[in-house]
Amino acid sequence: MLHVAVVGSGPSGVYTAQGLVQQDSGVRVDVLDRLPCPYGLVRYGVAPDHEKIKSLQNNLRTVLEHERVRFLGGVRIGPDGVPATRLRELYHAVVYCVGAATDRHLGIPGEELPGSWSATEFVSWYSAHPDSVADGFVRGARSAVVIGVGNVAVDVTRILARGPSELSPTDMPQAALTALAASRVTDIHMVGRRGPSQARFTTKELRELGALPDTDVVVDQRELALDPAYADPSGLPAAQRRNVEVLRAWAEAPPKGAPRRIRPRFFLRPVELLDGGGHVGAVRFERTAPDGRGGVAGTGQYEDIEAQLVLRSVGYRGVPLEGLPFDAEQGTVPHLAGRVLRDGAVSPGEYVAGWIKRGPTGVIGTNRPCAKETVTSLLADAPVLVRREVPDDPMAVLRAEGLRPVEWAGWQAIERAEAELGASLGRNVVKLPDWAALRAAAAGTAAH
Repeated sequence: MLHVAVVGSGPSGVYTAQGLVQQDSGVRVDVLDRLPCPYGLVRYGVAPDHEKIKSLQNNLRTVLEHERVRFLGGVRIGPDGVPATRLRELYHAVVYCVGAATDRHLGIPGEELPGSWSATEFVSWYSAHPDSVADGFVRGARSAVVIGVGNVAVDVTRILARGPSELSPTDMPQAALTALAASRVTDIHMVGRRGPSQARFTTKELRELGALPDTDVVVDQRELALDPAYADPSGLPAAQRRNVEVLRAWAEAPPKGAPRRIRPRFFLRPVELLDGGGHVGAVRFERTAPDGRGGVAGTGQYEDIEAQLVLRSVGYRGVPLEGLPFDAEQGTVPHLAGRVLRDGAVSPGEYVAGWIKRGPTGVIGTNRPCAKETVTSLLADAPVLVRREVPDDPMAVLRAEGLRPVEWAGWQAIERAEAELGASLGRNVVKLPDWAALRAAAAGTAAH
């Protein structure tokens, strides 16, 4: 048997495991994750009101329940866990599918003021990520600025505008639901430095903003008109053309006088977060203009937008993993068709897939062809890889060394505990909020 460790149980890791067991009946895969719960950003990144996308967990579950696949949660790889070199000794091949775990920064004055957060911190809070220690996002805020115009920016904008009756049926943790129910945020500005034809959100996500109850979407037609493609969007790719058409329709529609307003803004570049008395009080933007080469240039004109809450959504970035080479400029592991490269040469038995391989681009489905390429490379190398002796059960060796992973039964116990928590609160499934609760639930497997 070819023994493969896949590090990371998000879509790229699960699609990698799926490709391996489907294409070769002589492969066994251990899917390792730092968290006790599988599914990566499908569980901890997809907005709780996107139930259709979250239902993708059912497809991922089918892979993780395959007879030649094991899920092993709560397993850290690196200096505070299993060293990468040890993992390499125990498996014929290791595929790293660890995503892009940190945020890009704006690099402007005031970015660290209280009230200024990365969108990832906000998403982790309302998704009950066990590493989340922040709260108080919306406390005292009347106006919010979301910097960025991708799908994550649209997600956080939409969650800020939703009422408790819409969020209560989701799996949002109780503390986040309570805080958002008490929110007094009435104005949410979603701001991009370039024009609407270059925004990164999908039309489906954009349209959802216009379907929110008690919320007007207010678009300034003058900002749309700054975009060279606005007058005639026919030359744009279909997705961008539809975005422009949706924004144009909103700009032409009179506001209904709803209690909340979402304001998509364009051609504004953040230059400073302004102190409002020990807390962010506004964001200063410079008006930009198209430079004729697909970018923008500053105009020297400035606008301050009031905000007691600022969410920065300007992209993710990969982080180095102990024992692996890393391209700091790209935020990825150097590779050739998924094979890890060390000093330009292929490192036998080491592979990457997902964002740590290609950077934080694409949607969930983009991970399929990415994983397929890596699986093809790994199986092509298999005849050489299997010559090396490894234990029949690598995890048995690690257990003997003191590792106590959360196995599939432990994850199922967590699911039961979340269903019970939801029932006790008169809601549906509600996520357990922290490490202690997850560990306690997983450890309760023997009682069932």
